[in-house]
Amino acid sequence: MKVSSPIPHKKARIEIIPLIDIMFFLLASFMMVSLSQVHLKGIKVNLPAGVSGETQTKREYVSVSVDKDGHYFFDKDEIGGDELLNRLRMAHASAPDAKVFLRGDRESAHLNVAHALDIIRSSGYYKVSFEIKSESLKGVPGPK
Repeated sequence: MKVSSPIPHKKARIEIIPLIDIMFFLLASFMMVSLSQVHLKGIKVNLPAGVSGETQTKREYVSVSVDKDGHYFFDKDEIGGDELLNRLRMAHASAPDAKVFLRGDRESAHLNVAHALDIIRSSGYYKVSFEIKSESLKGVPGPK
């Protein structure tokens, strides 16, 4: 004979709503920490603005900058055109898959930026990203 308990038997449930809240909190925390750890290699230039820009990761990259006077910078070092070509060739030999970010000052002549692009391509890099200041992120503070 089987005797049943007078206490109703309920199955255990896993509440998923608090778990989702915790996961969103952790995701937001990790995103904020990762955004604060961005390190810039290039010099500070007045970048032109654009609406269609998208954020890229900058782990292994080479930064080439052109200031408003037409001077070239490899990372933060001011160098001439021949020296820029030599350094880019050395960088390409050690890391051929590295990304190249070209930063041109807003007031720089188009000829100077085009010449820097020609130097980058002649060093062996063909995938070049132009850095711009995105208008879609106008209210978000950027790295300093």
